[in-house]
Amino acid sequence: MKIRAIIHPAEEGGYWAEVPALPGCVTEGDTMEEVMANLQDAIEGWLDVANSRNAVESSDQVVEIAV
Repeated sequence: MKIRAIIHPAEEGGYWAEVPALPGCVTEGDTMEEVMANLQDAIEGWLDVANSRNAVESSDQVVEIAV
């Protein structure tokens, strides 16, 4: 799965990043490598929380779609 993130230079140095498709999914890092690693963690965490919040009724069907 690929998802678009926007990386911005931070005023105090380093970088901060946001994922527009995932509201509230933001992170930061001192280097580009650090912000990229933190983005991976932030996206995975956001998706884990979103998936755990969805209640599944017994008549519902759960499917996984690769994008």
